[in-house]
Amino acid sequence: MKADIHPQYREVVFHDVTSDFKFLTRSTLGSKETTKWEDGNEYPLIKVEISSASHPFYTGKHKVIDTGGRIDKFQKRYAR
Repeated sequence: MKADIHPQYREVVFHDVTSDFKFLTRSTLGSKETTKWEDGNEYPLIKVEISSASHPFYTGKHKVIDTGGRIDKFQKRYAR
């Protein structure tokens, strides 16, 4: 493999700004912002809009909106 062609793979903190949830993981993303983690070390901080803590699928708040009975029409049309 060629040397110095791959991005630096390091530990970073992702912060879900919607639910104020933070988690430490490894990534190639970098940031000028840093934060102090629970272990006392400083890590680059990546702010995200949505994560597993705020995504409707993972929180169980996912809702199916049936506009105009489309689901019923589909089921009647293709029922056996």
